[in-house]
Amino acid sequence: MSVKKSELIQQLAAAYPGFLRRDLDKLFSILINEMKSALKRNERVELRCGFSLKPRIQKARMSRNPRTNEKVFTKEKKTILFKISKEWAKKINEKI
Repeated sequence: MSVKKSELIQQLAAAYPGFLRRDLDKLFSILINEMKSALKRNERVELRCGFSLKPRIQKARMSRNPRTNEKVFTKEKKTILFKISKEWAKKINEKI
């Protein structure tokens, strides 16, 4: 399931009618940009009672192609570890 920024802004505007949509849009953009820059600096991002994002570096290694069984060199790469909170997991599982 993918979520669009416009849909999130629409839900926030419905939940908080006192805020202007452009202000919510600006706030959301600032939040996303700060999260991106923190991850680029290899810092952990945590939204309390929500989720956490942690950058990880996968070392360069020799791997194998499962189709041909040939050994292939894999370069070092960055990945993001996403961990959901227990409260969110419980809410998501209740709706399904």
